[in-house]
Amino acid sequence: MKIAATYDTATNTIFQHFGKTQAFKIYEIENGKVVKSEVIGNGGFGHHDLATYLKNLGVETLILGNRGQGAIDALNNAGIKQLAGITGNPDAAIEALLNGTLKDNPEAKCNHHGEHHHDEKPKFTLVK
Repeated sequence: MKIAATYDTATNTIFQHFGKTQAFKIYEIENGKVVKSEVIGNGGFGHHDLATYLKNLGVETLILGNRGQGAIDALNNAGIKQLAGITGNPDAAIEALLNGTLKDNPEAKCNHHGEHHHDEKPKFTLVK
């Protein structure tokens, strides 16, 4: 199984705007454990095309911060499960997911365009 997280390479954190993420951290899971992880670029894609890109990589689940309705629809259409509203270190988030303690917040949505998320205070935190 492959699980991806939106990834900010500068801060080693989950990137908070799905459509503008420049990288993903991809985890390969076997028998409930991470057996491999790697950071990859966004393939030159943005917004809704990212869902198809992730699907073609074999990603089944995505850990992310916020996303707009178009991205929600695109991810759903691609059959990718979303765990939204997650902040912090993606390695900690994947461990929490595997332990059953990572909680999705379906209300984690972007309701604006053209604004930047880089200076926003996180609205949601990793549940431990």
